[in-house]
Amino acid sequence: MEHKQITEAINNGKTFLGIEFGSTRIKAVLIDENHSPIASGGYDWENQYENGIWTYSLDAVWTGLQDCFDDLSKDVLEKYDTKLKKIGAIGISGMMHGYLPLDHDGNLLTPFRTWRNTMTGQASQALMDLFEFNIPQRWSIAHLYQAILNGEAHVNEISYLTTLAGYVHWKLTGQKVLGIGEASGMFPIDSLTNTYDQGMLEKITEKLIVAEIPWKLEDILPTVLVAGENAGVLTPEGAKLLDPSGELQPGIPLCPPEGDAGTGMVATNSVAARTGNVSAGTSVFAMIVLEKALSKVYPEIDMVTTPSGKPVAMVHSNNCTSDLNAWVELFGEFSQLMGMEVNQTNLFGTLYKHALQGDPDAGGLLAYNTVSGEHITHLEEGRPLFVRTPKSRFTLANFMRVHLFSALGALKIGLDILFDGEQVEIDKILGHGGFFKTEEVGQRMMAAAMNVSVSVMETAGEGGAWGMALLAAFLKQKVESENLENYLVDKVFASQQEINIEPDPADVAGFEAFMTRYINGLDIERKAVEVLR
Repeated sequence: MEHKQITEAINNGKTFLGIEFGSTRIKAVLIDENHSPIASGGYDWENQYENGIWTYSLDAVWTGLQDCFDDLSKDVLEKYDTKLKKIGAIGISGMMHGYLPLDHDGNLLTPFRTWRNTMTGQASQALMDLFEFNIPQRWSIAHLYQAILNGEAHVNEISYLTTLAGYVHWKLTGQKVLGIGEASGMFPIDSLTNTYDQGMLEKITEKLIVAEIPWKLEDILPTVLVAGENAGVLTPEGAKLLDPSGELQPGIPLCPPEGDAGTGMVATNSVAARTGNVSAGTSVFAMIVLEKALSKVYPEIDMVTTPSGKPVAMVHSNNCTSDLNAWVELFGEFSQLMGMEVNQTNLFGTLYKHALQGDPDAGGLLAYNTVSGEHITHLEEGRPLFVRTPKSRFTLANFMRVHLFSALGALKIGLDILFDGEQVEIDKILGHGGFFKTEEVGQRMMAAAMNVSVSVMETAGEGGAWGMALLAAFLKQKVESENLENYLVDKVFASQQEINIEPDPADVAGFEAFMTRYINGLDIERKAVEVLR
């Protein structure tokens, strides 16, 4: 669209806004009717480790949201010389699942427990045995049941249990709802009915009765909605929360709130069977849309859904780029000490690209990127480690390469179950997130790990916030009986360009050699957790 047309679209409310609460950044993307980004805003934030819990304060949630929207509004004003008052539809997304229990007055009963916590092992195993269905530790039901097993006093006072996306959506609209993709990480979903699995609800109800819990689980969970369903409108109070300046008008429709896994699927057009995507940032997860059910339950594989309700096998690793980023920042500090001013983009790009000059197996080096616990490798806590033998080829290229490999190590273990154990087939994998920002490097590493071609789209840098904006657009633009899969293929991605990289056999063999070291060396990591307190 031309500049004048975009300005008119903004003034007439023919735009769509996606806001995503990521692990390290809250991002807003405004798109036009052709799904092209026209403005953006952001706010950097970070989780805290307090009293053994990874958390964000609610004050930080609202400060971050308001500053992010203000940044977006300033971008609109600067580019188009107009104020952002009307929007066609809004969508809210957040990092997956976690635990936000609220009482009858809407007060948070315990600090927000994020996906990063690995403190629900007892509950996770008990529920997996009860349901015969994998319940990952980060899922809301695992946190809730662990609180019950722990005898935590707040449990009896719970009136509403939700996720970060669901909480923000509720405060903006008054609606206690959740998109099905995010809801599938609160409690297992029946993809035939597109709601919580009734048989499993009955089983957990019996446990709650025995524990003398005064509420039913279905009464405290959000209502499940699929993509395209109406999820309420921005209330006057919600408009003030989002935009304290008072410029934004209430009454704007909101689509069902989703998790960052769902928005990643949308942003990469990976919602149809035999498609998949990998989102790699602070954490890393692969989403594979299945043609048929898996043969059995795997603790390493989460069963969730697309935003339209299709079954998805998900491999999720808590740790990806955090330790890698820390090393890059260390090199940045060294550069400053030497009197060299290097911007972040050049620093990351130079070091990442240098990894391509390393040995295929990273020269025999070994690293663990576990800043936090990792369920796939059965670690309740993490200790970032770098290890080498006297014979290892200790070069900068190999050093960077092994840390890029390490970012995908736990993910690889889960993916091998799908590809080798279950013979799952996919037509393509699309990558998005910070791991792929440097041209070629992230794709090469991922292709080596998965031994499949990896594509990145032109819009990959916009990430989940753009995917959430697409879901907001789908709410308003879909025609009768049009499903999300066709909408994305026909109206969003028909003209999108992809950059594809095929796996290099030498890289694949090198990654396999690294994985042998990685798996054999896990006892080193476990011992570090034990002795480094």
